[in-house]
Amino acid sequence: MTEPSPSAENALSVDAPAWLEGLNPPQKEAVLTTEGPVLMLAGAGTGKTAALTARLAYLIRTRRAWPSEILCVTFTNKAAREMRHRVGELIGEAVEGMPWLGTFHSICAKMLRRHAEIVGLQSNYTIIDTDDQLRLLKQLIADQNLDEKRWPARQLAGLIDRWKNRGLNPGDLDAVENEAYANGKGQQMYGLYQQRLKSLNACDFGDLLLHMLNILRTEREVLQMYQQRFKYVLVDEYQDTNAVQYLWLRLLAQERKNICVVGDDDQSIYSWRGAEVANILRFEKDFPGAKVVRLEQNYRSTPPILAAASGLIAANSERLGKTLWTERNGGDKVRVIGVWDAPEEARRVGEEIERLEREGAPLEQVAILVRAQYQTREFEDRFIQIGLGYRIVGGFRFYERAEIRDALAYLRVIAQPQDDLAFERIYNQPKRGLGAKALEQMHRHARATGMPLAAASLQLADSDELPPRARTTIASLMGDFLRWRDMSETVTPSELLRTVLEESGYDAMLKADRSAESAGRADNLTELSRAMEDYETLGDFLEHVSLVMDNDAAGDEEKVTIMTMHAAKGLEFDNVFLPGWEEGVFPSQRALDEGGLASLEEERRLAYVAITRARRRCTIIHAANRRIYGQWTSSIPSRFIEELPQDHIEVETTMSGGASLWRANWSEREDPFAHVSAARPERSGARGPGWQRALSTGYDPKPKRLAEPGRSAASFAAKPRSDIAIGARVFHEKFGYGEVIDQEGNKLEIEFEQAGTKRVIDSFVSLA
Repeated sequence: MTEPSPSAENALSVDAPAWLEGLNPPQKEAVLTTEGPVLMLAGAGTGKTAALTARLAYLIRTRRAWPSEILCVTFTNKAAREMRHRVGELIGEAVEGMPWLGTFHSICAKMLRRHAEIVGLQSNYTIIDTDDQLRLLKQLIADQNLDEKRWPARQLAGLIDRWKNRGLNPGDLDAVENEAYANGKGQQMYGLYQQRLKSLNACDFGDLLLHMLNILRTEREVLQMYQQRFKYVLVDEYQDTNAVQYLWLRLLAQERKNICVVGDDDQSIYSWRGAEVANILRFEKDFPGAKVVRLEQNYRSTPPILAAASGLIAANSERLGKTLWTERNGGDKVRVIGVWDAPEEARRVGEEIERLEREGAPLEQVAILVRAQYQTREFEDRFIQIGLGYRIVGGFRFYERAEIRDALAYLRVIAQPQDDLAFERIYNQPKRGLGAKALEQMHRHARATGMPLAAASLQLADSDELPPRARTTIASLMGDFLRWRDMSETVTPSELLRTVLEESGYDAMLKADRSAESAGRADNLTELSRAMEDYETLGDFLEHVSLVMDNDAAGDEEKVTIMTMHAAKGLEFDNVFLPGWEEGVFPSQRALDEGGLASLEEERRLAYVAITRARRRCTIIHAANRRIYGQWTSSIPSRFIEELPQDHIEVETTMSGGASLWRANWSEREDPFAHVSAARPERSGARGPGWQRALSTGYDPKPKRLAEPGRSAASFAAKPRSDIAIGARVFHEKFGYGEVIDQEGNKLEIEFEQAGTKRVIDSFVSLA
């Protein structure tokens, strides 16, 4: 490949490849408009992935840029892999050297590794998950003497995530945000949390973007470097970006302005996780002169389905506007079925699916999309009764299972000795006799000395602060970690895991467990070992786990898919059933109470997404009675049913009162939002000194050895207190009063009046 040439505007005009000729005119326009800002407004099923990958291939094929000079951002790793594969197929060669094709988090993680020191981190920082975050916040809440029952850690975690999604640092919070937690302690707790993460050399998922946004805002040389590097920026699912993602992208693209975003404002359904539909709505203001290309030709659904979806979404005011159409003819109208209650709803859906199966329809092409998880129970009960195979999508993911998290915690401590959260998870797993008191002592000493938890435990093992058995156990465990860490330099990650599980006693614990779940837990760990075989280093695998949590399908039997509407976005099925279309269920009453008209429009977009998942048949069902959280509730049909165009739906009811009952209800009903302002609400043993050193000060990402023979662990002790000397009278909470008779570093030998001679650490005593 020669030097990229931006002047090759007609490189493919004479001999255009088949993949470019296969695009429709708007798709081709989106591909060939390479210079300047482009908004590809792509409706559901309109081939936006084909257009986006063709554009990426075109930029490479015409040598406008090297692959390493293109920033291409997706929302899932699966989408990134698919795009890389498709581009390779289009240009007829393997796509190498595309380091900047990936998710927001993976790309920012890569950037942050290069600039971590700017925000006070080391390049080998740990990415913590939600479970670790909650445990860390609980510790901070306890340190501040707050009532965790009144001010839950989960609430604080949600607030911090929201602030980071909006690009807010602790110092950016206003008075309202500060009051959101513990009567004005929001800013303080956020700041303490960020300080604690830095002391652990760690960050959470929100930090990956927030840290990079801060770096780009404050370090002009770094910003200019990336602005010059990325000649073209491509962004998929732009309607799902949150504020920090939007700000990060805008900074990177402002210099060249060669940014192409692909999205659909009508499919923006993730405000609950920070997505801002306003980002795509204001694209033309952010980038004046932007070319807007509307992809409206649908390749998925029948005309009645598209007409029903288009008629429904037209009721939204906050949209750019487009109308889906298709060259296909015919197709069944969207059915609207009224039933008496939820059990009848499940029976009716079961009967319909059995009929489809008899007619030859594969169960894999049947989906039930619900608004809320509790709706699935009736279908599960009914399908078990009739022997209909089904899968629930959205349960525990593989890497979220307890035994997997335990195994990963061991590996994290091996890779990062400063990872207190991982160490705390497994210091007594399997049970080693190290209870809550031992952990309390470890935390107390860690806080007093500023040392990581594992380092503090190692010092305690060389004193009388803990019982002899606990000291022996800790020394043995630390020796194991040292040996495993040395081993990690010479064996594969998979071999390392198998060794750790055996030598730690975890395998023996599972074998001793006679419960029905034990065998499955062992199988999961075996599968984890298999997954690790694809990675050369432990660090690569741990970063993969932090950034990716794919759901693995199990079993070969054909099954009906049951999932939420949110989870179904991006999928398609021949036959789609949409139960629970009643007021309060869909649209969700909770969403309406919290967000008013803005939430109503998002609920309508969710309905649009649900309908457009169907290729051939779509059935909407509403029940007159439904049990919600244990209470029977009578309801009327969803307002969204009233908004469906009558010419494209077929109404059926099994209730007394006739097919027009639901329309009569709505025509006589007072508008429930008449009192709401139209203004959108504002959203704002074998231990050694090397291990001690690594625990205390961090370590090189690729160390040779930790152990340094001939030196004692005492030489790496913390700095001794200057106010205690031999002969001083001191007090210890456990041993009482005594006199210091010897001193070595921060370790004291004290003759106690009641307990006799003991070796203790100076941070545990006070002058008497």
